[in-house]
Amino acid sequence: MAKSIFVCQSCGAEHRKWIGQCPDCGDWNCISEQLLEATAHRIGSKGKALATSPITKISSLTSPRRSSHIQELDRVLGGGIVPGSAVLIGGNPGIGKSTLLLQAAARLAAHSKRPVLYITGEESIQQVHLRGERIDSIHENLLLVSACELESMLATIDQIKPEVVIVDSIQTTVSNRLTSAPGTVSQVRDCAAALIQNAKRIGHALILVGHVTKDGALAGPRVLEHMVDAVIYFEGENGHEHRILRAVKNRFGPAGEIGVFEMTDRGLIGIRDASRLFLAERSLDTPGSVVLACMEGTRPLLVEVQALVAPTVYSTPKRSAVGLDAGRVAMLTAVLERRIGLPLSQHDVYINIAGGARIAEPAADLAVLLAMVSAFQEKPVAAEVALFGEVGLTGEVRPVGQPESRTREAANLGFTHVLLPGENYRRVQKANIIAKIRDETGSTLQMSEVRHLSDAVQKLLA
Repeated sequence: MAKSIFVCQSCGAEHRKWIGQCPDCGDWNCISEQLLEATAHRIGSKGKALATSPITKISSLTSPRRSSHIQELDRVLGGGIVPGSAVLIGGNPGIGKSTLLLQAAARLAAHSKRPVLYITGEESIQQVHLRGERIDSIHENLLLVSACELESMLATIDQIKPEVVIVDSIQTTVSNRLTSAPGTVSQVRDCAAALIQNAKRIGHALILVGHVTKDGALAGPRVLEHMVDAVIYFEGENGHEHRILRAVKNRFGPAGEIGVFEMTDRGLIGIRDASRLFLAERSLDTPGSVVLACMEGTRPLLVEVQALVAPTVYSTPKRSAVGLDAGRVAMLTAVLERRIGLPLSQHDVYINIAGGARIAEPAADLAVLLAMVSAFQEKPVAAEVALFGEVGLTGEVRPVGQPESRTREAANLGFTHVLLPGENYRRVQKANIIAKIRDETGSTLQMSEVRHLSDAVQKLLA
C-alpha cells in the first residue's frame, strides 16, 4: 500500500496529516497530499577523496559573457549572460516576461553560432510565433518547442547543445519519476535541479520563468531561489506603460540593479534616461511635491515624492504610502510632529512615489519629510531643488552612499540646487564634482548642507 505525506506548497514543509494552516509559514489552504514511492537504500562505497586546489592557484579570469543585445537586460544581469549560469525571472501574469525573453532570444540567436532553444509549456509554438512576428523577433537560429516533460527536455538539449535555453515556465515542467501534480514543491524543486545540473554540465545558459503568488513572491519552494545564480523580478503597474526589471540576487553582478522598459505594440523598449520618464508629468511650484535623488543598484534615479496632508474624520489618523514602506512613513510622521512641532495628530498623511516607482532606501527620508511640511504649510518647494538624506529619530540628517552619482544626475537633468547631508557635502566637495559638472555641461550647481531636519525646513520653506 502506497504511503502519502502532506506537503506545504508555499514553504515545502512536510506533515503527517492535512491541516488548514501550515505551522511553519502560516499560509492557509496550501497543504496537499503527495504519494511516497518506496525506494531501495543505495548500497555502495562511502565515497572517495576529491582533488583540492589552493585558492592562490585558481585563475581569477571571469567567464566570457554573452550580450543579449538589450542594454537594460544586460545591465540587470551584470553585463550580459554568463555561460553555464541559471537565471530565474518572475513577475505578475501579463507583465511582459515572455515578450522580453522572446526578444532577447531572437537577438541572441542572430549573433550566435549555436542555436537558442525556447521551450514553452504554457503556449503552443504557433502562439509564440505570432508574438514573434508582432514584435519583430523572428530568426532561423531560434528554435521553438512546446514541452512539459522534463526527460524530453533534457534529451532535446543534449541533442541540440544550444547557446541559451529558456524554459517558460518551470511550474509547468513535470518529471515522470514523480507522481505529484505539476507545480507542486517536489516537481518544481527536482525539475529545476535537473535543468540546472544539465546547464552546468553542458555549459549553456539557462533562463527559467517562474510564477508569483498573490503576495508577489516567487511560487514554489524557497530553495529554488538558492539554486539559481540570479533572481530577477519584473515589476510594473497596469496604469503605466513602463516596466522595471529588478535583480534581487546576482552572483555575477550587483544585486538591486534595475532596468527600465517601455511597453509598446512592438514589444519592450529599454529606456536609458529613466529619470526623465518619472519626472515627465511633474507639476512645478505645487505644495507637497519634492524631487528625490535616489539610487537603484548602481543607477542614479530622480523621482517625485508627493505628500497630501488633510484633516482626519477618524479618531485615529491614517498614514498611507504607495511606493514606500508605510511603517517608515508613520515613523517619520512622528519625528516631524515631535522635532518640528507640526500638529499632525489630527491629520491624515498620504505619501506617493509618482510614476509607480518603489523606493526602499532610507535616503528618501528627507524628501518625504519636506514633502509633508510643504503640503501642511501649503508652501511649494522650489522646482529646481533636488535632495536626499536619511533622518534619524532625533531629527539629525545622516549621510547616504554615492552622493557624487546623485548630484551628477540632478545636474544632468537641469537642477541647479541640491540639498544634502553635511558629511556628503564635504565628500562631494572633496571630489570636486561641481567643477567637473561645470566643465562638462556649462551649468552651475549650488549645494546646501543640512545637519538637522529643522535646517532643511528653514532653508527651503522659511
